[in-house]
Amino acid sequence: MSKGDHLYVDRGLYTHHGIDDGEGNVIQYSGLQDGFESGPINVVPLHEFTSGSELKIKKYADAERKYSRDEIVARARSRVGEDGYSVWGNNCEHFAEWCVTGNHESKQVEKAVAGGAVVSGVGTGVGAVAVVSSAGAVAGLSGSGIMSGLAAVGGAVGGGAVAGAAALAGSAGAGVATILNNTVFKDDQNLDQDERDARNVGRKASVVGAGAATAGGIAAIAASGTAGLSAAGITSGLAAIGATTGAATGIAAVTGASAMAIGTATVVAAPAVAAVAVGMGIYKAFKWLRR
Repeated sequence: MSKGDHLYVDRGLYTHHGIDDGEGNVIQYSGLQDGFESGPINVVPLHEFTSGSELKIKKYADAERKYSRDEIVARARSRVGEDGYSVWGNNCEHFAEWCVTGNHESKQVEKAVAGGAVVSGVGTGVGAVAVVSSAGAVAGLSGSGIMSGLAAVGGAVGGGAVAGAAALAGSAGAGVATILNNTVFKDDQNLDQDERDARNVGRKASVVGAGAATAGGIAAIAASGTAGLSAAGITSGLAAIGATTGAATGIAAVTGASAMAIGTATVVAAPAVAAVAVGMGIYKAFKWLRR
C-alpha cells in the first residue's frame, strides 16, 4: 500500500472507495462509508475506513494514471469538505477515480444502470402486454384481443392501434429517460465543467434515443410483416418481430405468450433500453473526446 493508492473495501451490496494519503489515513467521500447516510469528503484513519472489511487496492495501468502520487493526494485534499454526495452521480468511487485518472466514473453505477436497463425494458414490455390484454373490447392475447387493446390505448390519445403502440413505447422510454436524467446525468455544481457538459449531452441523448427507438419500433412493425400499418400489417408485423426477438430478449420466457404479444412487448421495451444505451454511450463518448 502506497501514497496515492486507490483503496476500496467490499460492503456486500456495494464497494466503498478512497485515496491513501500516505500518512495512515484515507481521504474518502463518507457517504455510504458504513451505512446509508450521506456525508462530506473527509479524512479518516485506515481502520475506520475498512471497518473490519478486507482492504483492497485498485490496480491501474501506467497509461491510465494521469497524475503522480503526490498530485493524486493533492487533488483528493483539494475537495475535503465538499458535501455533494450522490449514489448515482457523485459517489466515493467517482471521487477516487477522478483523483487518479481525472475521469468522473463509477463502474458499479455503470453496471447497475446496464442491468437496470435490461430489467426495466423487459418489465415495461411485459407490463404493456398486460395492459393491452385487458384494455380493449376483446380481452386476451389473441390477435383480435391485442389489436383491440392497442386501439383502446390509442383512442385515449386520439388515434388508433398504431398510436396505442407508440404511446406505450414512448411512455416507457420517456419514463426511463426521466429516471436516468434525474440520477446518473443529474447536474451537480460540485463537478468540473467537462463532467457537467457530458451529463448535459447524456440527458439530451437519452431522450433522443427513446424517441428514435419509438419511431423505429413503429417502422419495424410496418416493414416486418404485410407491409404497411393496416390492421393486417400491424398484426403480421408484431408477430414477425415477436418470432425474431422473443427468445433473444428473454421476453418469450417471461410472458409465455404468442409471437404477436411478444412483438408488442419488444416494441414497448426497446425505447426504455435505448434511452440508457444511447444516453450512456454518448455521455462516455463525449468524455473520451474531451480527454
